[in-house]
Amino acid sequence: MSAPTTRIRAYDPETDLKRLSGIWLDASLLAHAFVGRQRLREQRVRIETEYLPNAETWVACRGDGPVGFISLLDDLIGGLFVAPRHHGQGIGRALVAHALALKGELSLEVYTANTPAVAFYQALGFRERSRRARDDEDMPFENACMVLKR
Repeated sequence: MSAPTTRIRAYDPETDLKRLSGIWLDASLLAHAFVGRQRLREQRVRIETEYLPNAETWVACRGDGPVGFISLLDDLIGGLFVAPRHHGQGIGRALVAHALALKGELSLEVYTANTPAVAFYQALGFRERSRRARDDEDMPFENACMVLKR
């Protein structure tokens, strides 16, 4: 049996906002549990009101619905999230490849405590450039800054 086809399309705020913020929350609760459930639920509001409306977002779809997305701020990956039940199916890899083809170079920050994500980015060829001890909200969660060039 062949793998399902993944189609990547531009974000549509009219139909995608709630679905993508749901994917973000589900994936974040799994990958960023150390941040805390309440904080993640509070951040979901910012995902819907600030991040998705102001980023260049590409949506991975299988069948008739979104299963993941990548949000870009120029060549910075502001977020890459795949619905947990679709992890390990090449969706994140396809989204990064799409973004790299568009931008030629990509950078990102990833929580170092999210070891599966760090390993994923390293497997794609991202190289660590630096680290910082606190996140964007000045919380004590270390971030690695990584870069990938075509």
